[in-house]
Amino acid sequence: MTTQTLAVRIESALARGTLKLPAALLRILAGRPVIRDGQTLDVQTQMLLRLQKLRGDAALGGRTVARERALIDAQSRLLEPGAAQTLATDDIQVAGGDTPCAARIYRPAQIEPKAGALVFYHGGGFVIGSLDSHDGVCRALAERANCVVIAVDYRLAPEHPAPAGVDDAVAAFRDIAARADELDIDPTRLAVGGDSAGGNLSAVVSQITRGDTHSPCFQLLFYPAIDFVRDRASVRMFAEGFLLEKSSMDWFSGHYIPDGFDNGDPRVSPIYGDLEGVAPAIVITGGFDPLRDEGEDYAKALQAAGVNTTVSRHPSMIHGFVNFAGGVAGADAALTEGAHALRTALQH
Repeated sequence: MTTQTLAVRIESALARGTLKLPAALLRILAGRPVIRDGQTLDVQTQMLLRLQKLRGDAALGGRTVARERALIDAQSRLLEPGAAQTLATDDIQVAGGDTPCAARIYRPAQIEPKAGALVFYHGGGFVIGSLDSHDGVCRALAERANCVVIAVDYRLAPEHPAPAGVDDAVAAFRDIAARADELDIDPTRLAVGGDSAGGNLSAVVSQITRGDTHSPCFQLLFYPAIDFVRDRASVRMFAEGFLLEKSSMDWFSGHYIPDGFDNGDPRVSPIYGDLEGVAPAIVITGGFDPLRDEGEDYAKALQAAGVNTTVSRHPSMIHGFVNFAGGVAGADAALTEGAHALRTALQH
């Protein structure tokens, strides 16, 4: 075990231990309740934000790209969820827009042959995040949904601005569907899902591939980024202090969308796309997330287009909660809700 790995384990144990303190003591340490828009911030999350502020990394974005990428990989290990059972994992390659993409398969031990599967796209503003940053999330989803999860490591900006990530996401989905026999999955029970930027890519893939022989059967969208044209009230309401800030959003979009590219192009802002006939969806949002309103607006747009869509707001949660579901009870409940919805969808 390296010194760095040991340090991460110690820090993770301390963080998890702190968040398990009795609620009354945690409230004293976290400070007075934070109430916005009739919602009260989860006390464990409030404590987590306080700890991050002490570390000097309470907000996403703003540093060098390399530093931000290292931070999300390190921070995700502190409170990441996981699986109680051993999962078989395999690192493979799938097709990408220009060159192959790395991918990772998670397979529960007792799963049936030709199982249903989730193609997962990680969050990170299209700039940060990796297979490793969401490894625990994928393990948790595979176990709780009892399905195969295939995580795709699409290209990131600014080295590869829009629509490179989209091209990879679409090509990867089509390749996985075409290789269903080889991967021992059922191409008729192939869902897409992800958080934040990954939710965006899932929505875009669902639109672009809806006419394919095998298109997504379900969309699992955790607090998706949906609209690069218009800021909604939640962006102003939660502009500072809740991990994803307005400045964070500007930093990510500035790296992702190149000069001259139309912010309203459905490949980056899927709320402006044709929604008729896309896969059923669940949209799970956090009450203290700047992206809350656009995610819920997308759910309403899907419903208006006749798409069977569930929208579920967890009012005490902030952006990025799937990555700390291993230490925050409310985040774990939201992740479980999504996994159970996926499990139900893949049984049909």
